[in-house]
Amino acid sequence: MSDTCITFEIAADPPSRLDKAIARDVPVDAHLSRSRLARLIADGAVRVNGAPAGARDRVAEGDRIDLRVPVAADPETTAEDIPLTIVHEDADLIVIDKPAGMVVHPAPGSPGGTLVNALLHHFGGALSGVGGTRRPGIVHRIDKDTSGLLVVAKSDAAHHGLAAQFEAHSVERRYLAICHGVPDAGDPRLRGIRGVAWEGGDIVRIMTRLARHRTDRQRQAVTWEGGRHAVTRARVLTRFDHAALLECWLETGRTHQIRVHLAHAGHALVGDPVYGGHRRLPRSHPAAGAVAAFGRQALHAETLGFRHPVSGSPMRFAAPLPPDMEGLLGCLAR
Repeated sequence: MSDTCITFEIAADPPSRLDKAIARDVPVDAHLSRSRLARLIADGAVRVNGAPAGARDRVAEGDRIDLRVPVAADPETTAEDIPLTIVHEDADLIVIDKPAGMVVHPAPGSPGGTLVNALLHHFGGALSGVGGTRRPGIVHRIDKDTSGLLVVAKSDAAHHGLAAQFEAHSVERRYLAICHGVPDAGDPRLRGIRGVAWEGGDIVRIMTRLARHRTDRQRQAVTWEGGRHAVTRARVLTRFDHAALLECWLETGRTHQIRVHLAHAGHALVGDPVYGGHRRLPRSHPAAGAVAAFGRQALHAETLGFRHPVSGSPMRFAAPLPPDMEGLLGCLAR
């Protein structure tokens, strides 16, 4: 397999140094850490406008960056006998209800115990691997600490067909989320936030662009220039004192989209360690302890709908809330 070539442009208002600028602007999907980028620069694998460049060289908005990434000698992914909750399976695909805490694909720091390790055991190694991809069968992901539904391709035809539907944003994905505060159309604060609007049926629409955070590569951030178009809609299902159960659905599917958008609107998810800040319920609240102790973002991929990539038949699946979120709702309802 040949080296991977990645080309992108430096966005507006860049850091002056090359190493810092490419760390900010390199595509998220490249999965290149700062240390990996530093090694590439040192190895002469980075060019600016076609010319070799060093870490301290200056860059400007619009400069073209070419990265040549050698093929990594990844350790072989092994099959592991990990229990799976299978919602549906046929000759072409499988739908899984993923538990919170499970990583989807092996990566540095998570070489085992992942969904792919479990799938390899379940399939006996027969996952789709279109084009030799390192993500066999995987056409979308949900975060490690988000629970819920994922569809995985078993055949190359299914892989191509599902990937096309996700690319076209035609897949139905609905989530259940527990957030701090209660979004309300009458709240002047919420109506004054850029990118937030209300639609019929008390549906809040959050429309921004999302890009990697300028200083923290693990985070996404709302932006108005550059980045990628992102639209989230949500409505309140149940109101509590200082919290709400929301139904959220995606028009686009960006990294951490619901988490970032709800935090932007001032209604961060309960338990979110990255975007939740230091939100707490009042100490006198009966559920204050339960909310403070909730160990993950309260987000569950509840509904997944698509057309079967081979037969064309419509398919729609739902997964019940996991016990931890059910328990949290019970505490909030007291």
